[in-house]
Amino acid sequence: MIYIGVMSGTSLDAIDVALCSIDRYSYTLLASLSYPFNNNLRDEILSIINGTTTLQQIGQIDTKLGIEYSKAINLLIKEHNLDPKEVRAIGLHGQTLWHEPRGEFPFSMQLGNPSLVAVRCGITIVSDFRQKDIALGGEGAPFAPAFHKELFSHIDKCAVVNIGGMANISLFSPTIIGYDCGCGNVLMDLWIDKIKGKKYDHNGEWAKSGKINQELLENMLNDDYFKLKYPKSTGREYFNKDFLIKYLEPFDKISDRDIQATLLELTARVIADEIKKFDIETLLICGGGAKNIYLLDRIQTNLPYLKVDITDSYGVSSDNIEAMIFAWFAYKRLKNETIDLKTVTGAKNNTILGGIYASN
Repeated sequence: MIYIGVMSGTSLDAIDVALCSIDRYSYTLLASLSYPFNNNLRDEILSIINGTTTLQQIGQIDTKLGIEYSKAINLLIKEHNLDPKEVRAIGLHGQTLWHEPRGEFPFSMQLGNPSLVAVRCGITIVSDFRQKDIALGGEGAPFAPAFHKELFSHIDKCAVVNIGGMANISLFSPTIIGYDCGCGNVLMDLWIDKIKGKKYDHNGEWAKSGKINQELLENMLNDDYFKLKYPKSTGREYFNKDFLIKYLEPFDKISDRDIQATLLELTARVIADEIKKFDIETLLICGGGAKNIYLLDRIQTNLPYLKVDITDSYGVSSDNIEAMIFAWFAYKRLKNETIDLKTVTGAKNNTILGGIYASN
């Protein structure tokens, strides 16, 4: 059966679409597409995450995202001469605007209007994956560990870290564990955007040109989030410009490039410090951070006793793995199969995740 997975993460850099063949015994990536995120929509989303909004704006963003997702999906279908009837379903994660599983009224908000996407693509959509887990007392994140287990649990003493806007860790033995370590690319991206007007630091080159400020680094590493025990999850509602301001304000004379170097080292240390808590020999990296050569180098330097590699070396595209996850989630939903996540998110039990939005 053919499924499509769609993911746009907290980095807001692209809409990733993965075309997959899935059955009970195999999982194959057939094709993929990275569709650039609309810059105006990106700026609008960031402005409401960091400020205030209205119900009208939320509704409009929901529809705008649905239009963009539909464009990306239909482009992939056109490029590969597919008939929409060949696709069993699309797993659509949606764009996370706010994630608050520990509040008085826990919730996680993903927008992307699955009904609109179902109509525009003519394909059944499976979406709204996180709220059910939260309803069962879970964090609603991360979800990647369940899929990572399917792909990599045969590797002895292995951990997988996905580095998107946030960084999350997956471990498989003796039981599946996973949680958000903390910031991935988000603070680095925020800083280079503020200072240089660039969306990201290519290969970590600007960070590499600076020097790590140890006092700033240690202050950030002492943040309350890093002291929390798992299960735990986070997002831009925590690691954002206010987080940066809080830790940068006491310092007067740190150069911009030194701040970038320190923010990259923060991500590397956060990941390495978590890995050191477990008996791990192989660390596989995926997500956008897998492209940051200097970040990978710093992670390896902080973990000299183990092998750090990217998932591509093991036959799984580090660029497409997150979109692939939600193709698999759609498959599991239509088969009415539960997903093994309770030891990851802290939910009361494993459950069937996702709502079904028919195209007719």
